[in-house]
Amino acid sequence: MKKYIKYLLGLTVVTGLTTSSCKKEFFNKPPKDAITLDSYYQTNDQVLASTNILYSATWFGWCGKAGWSITDLSGGNGRTYSSDVVNFSNFSVTDANFELGGAWNSLFITVAQANALINNLPAKVPATVDKAVVNNALGEARLFRALAYFHLVRTWGPVPIIENSLDYVDNYQINANIVPDVYKFIVNDLKFAEENLTKMGPRSGKSTGRVSSGSASALLAKVYLYMQDYTNAKAQADKVINSGEFKLYGADVAGKTFNDLFLTANNNNEESIIQLQWSATGGYGKGNPQQASFAYNSLITGTGDGYGVLAPTFDLQDMYEAGDLRRKATIMLPGDHYPEINSDKGGYTLPADANSQGTHAQVKKYVVGTPADNGGVSAAQSAPNNTYMMRLADVYLIKAEAVMAGASTSSDPEALAAINKVRNRAGLGNLSVIKRFYTVANPNLSKYGATPSSAVPLTVLRDDIIDERRREFAFEDDFWFDIGRVDGFNVTTHPRGIQMIKQQDRGTSDNSTPPVRYANEFNANVTDASFRLPYPATEVASNPKLKEAPVPYVFK
Repeated sequence: MKKYIKYLLGLTVVTGLTTSSCKKEFFNKPPKDAITLDSYYQTNDQVLASTNILYSATWFGWCGKAGWSITDLSGGNGRTYSSDVVNFSNFSVTDANFELGGAWNSLFITVAQANALINNLPAKVPATVDKAVVNNALGEARLFRALAYFHLVRTWGPVPIIENSLDYVDNYQINANIVPDVYKFIVNDLKFAEENLTKMGPRSGKSTGRVSSGSASALLAKVYLYMQDYTNAKAQADKVINSGEFKLYGADVAGKTFNDLFLTANNNNEESIIQLQWSATGGYGKGNPQQASFAYNSLITGTGDGYGVLAPTFDLQDMYEAGDLRRKATIMLPGDHYPEINSDKGGYTLPADANSQGTHAQVKKYVVGTPADNGGVSAAQSAPNNTYMMRLADVYLIKAEAVMAGASTSSDPEALAAINKVRNRAGLGNLSVIKRFYTVANPNLSKYGATPSSAVPLTVLRDDIIDERRREFAFEDDFWFDIGRVDGFNVTTHPRGIQMIKQQDRGTSDNSTPPVRYANEFNANVTDASFRLPYPATEVASNPKLKEAPVPYVFK
């Protein structure tokens, strides 16, 4: 924690994306050409630009490798041989893991940047700046602080709540706070953001990319769902859906498909609720780093990267039904052709022998191709496509689950309509009339203790929603958190979550056609303790109180 306090003491201004960097030294000292706080926030435009960094650079450490290591490797969507992160797959990650520390740093840097704005803007902005502009900037800062804490509490459980880093200059050794209070803090921030951010009505076409009051409402719905406050989760989800501000690509927006969601040309589309805004012309630390890790090879990227260090597990591959449009947009299988990649050469086809991590498949989501495929911009480890932090499909699935209110099954038409909205966009029929996905022919799909069955007309299982979330949001840094909440809010035992993981096929295979799968060796180590990662060793060394019992937070 000490490094963030030292950083804020030296901070003089947040100047936005054009002067920011995500290298470690940037966060430990102010830029030499910084403008003082007293002279910077003088105009509407300057106040508007003050929040730019919260949309990208502070999140780079999470998006680069840490986020998908924690969520998709631990969650069973991806596998890797990469020695620096393979421990997330087999639940043996230690407090010395570099990416673990990277995630913690990135999220608390976001908190620190948000706090700097929250605590400085009201005092430093002159009366000549529009009050609505100031309140909107404060709403942005409160939303991103809430989003960072939502990631922190789901990853580590109890964490320190920091509202103003200057409060801890003389004593930066502080206890973590109990999980319910962290969630209360998140809710308070989001309620403020909902009230103060710009309120948008129905819209069509792209947005500016900035969050709105509706963005806060949507994230609040998700937070309430995790808290098992189903009444408020449904109310917030209904508010977002009924507002018309956001639309489902391929359902409410004609001529678009699920795959189109992940093309650079469709940044800030109608379905986007919260997106990180990567620089189109920036280099390392300013652009989207995901393609560098996900793409099978440099022929795809054209920028020398494309390391294929994450590949879909067989378990995830098995989740997709025939005809599901999300499969090809999420997972590349040998022989799949993508006209939008290497488009000037007629497209890209994944080779028959593509097999970077032993599962004969590669990741497609967030893989956008060469600079020529992206309007002439892109660089090594720096693609221009945005990163989703939340989109409208999430709200529909939140509503479906909230309607069920914790029940394992429901015949409520609202729940069915919500999940079927997402399924229909994916090219699939209504859940109520299809054969259940748990079949004797494919025992790998008998998740969560469900038994094989045929269609149950007009009935939705909570497990159906969890499955749908997995297919919809694979490689969007989400599924591990879904597994972590299936046993309840703020629990210490995870029998269903452990069962889910132990039934997953996380193994490799030979090179036969079709491949013969080897034993599933990566899920045996999971225990209740696996659902909260260890605090980074460097943080514990500087703040030993992290090892003490968490304490209630004294709200101001």
